[in-house]
Amino acid sequence: MRIYMRIDVVSIFPQMFDAVRDFGMTRIALQSEKLRLELWDPRDFCQDRYRRVDDRPYGGGPGMVMMAPPLAGAIRSARSAGGGKVIYLGPQGPRLTQERVQTLATEPALVLLAGRYEGVDQRLLEREVDEELSIGDYVLAGGELPAMVLIEALVRCLPGVLGNDDSVKTESFSAGLLDWPQYTRPETFKGVEVPAPLLTGNHEEIRRWRLKQALGQTWLRRPDLLAQRELNDEERLLLESFRQQYEK
Repeated sequence: MRIYMRIDVVSIFPQMFDAVRDFGMTRIALQSEKLRLELWDPRDFCQDRYRRVDDRPYGGGPGMVMMAPPLAGAIRSARSAGGGKVIYLGPQGPRLTQERVQTLATEPALVLLAGRYEGVDQRLLEREVDEELSIGDYVLAGGELPAMVLIEALVRCLPGVLGNDDSVKTESFSAGLLDWPQYTRPETFKGVEVPAPLLTGNHEEIRRWRLKQALGQTWLRRPDLLAQRELNDEERLLLESFRQQYEK
């Protein structure tokens, strides 16, 4: 069976990725050999007896900075073993989007660098890293959780991992819109019924209802996404209908 993607992660806490290996869709992807995941601990590439990976910043200041030599050793070993471009999960990179995830999912291999402390020596970033990505405008203790977020997002895009590959095409952000509201049994819950169009069995009516709701939810919650999308005639009419109903 073909392995669609190899991901190598450089982290001083490789045990954190047991959560990725043991649960959810990533576990399924690993078991079905659609994904290969390898972990590299920079401490294994230290030259001193204490296995130090950090030191005080030049110029002073609080905290510690991750040293370039052990990180470079781990990254180069990962690349030699089959890894591809190196992505540093840090707060200063462009924000991760579904569009970027879908592009990265076509790569046969990636190396993810998870930083810690106050950051990583800039010389390492300039010489060994190809791209920096952020998962949001906030600060975490390290890059391990962002790396797991990226891995989960990538795995969802791999062929055959989801029960239905069309799921990726209809989820939030995949078409530049938020997802429509979802409903399942029971048909009535605490007096609230499932919207009538979903019960008709009419595929065209269901499609139009879902598109209308997706446009409306995006207008209400993420107008910035609508501003980036050129609506066709049908979408403009459906969005106007949603607005009129909402503003009544």
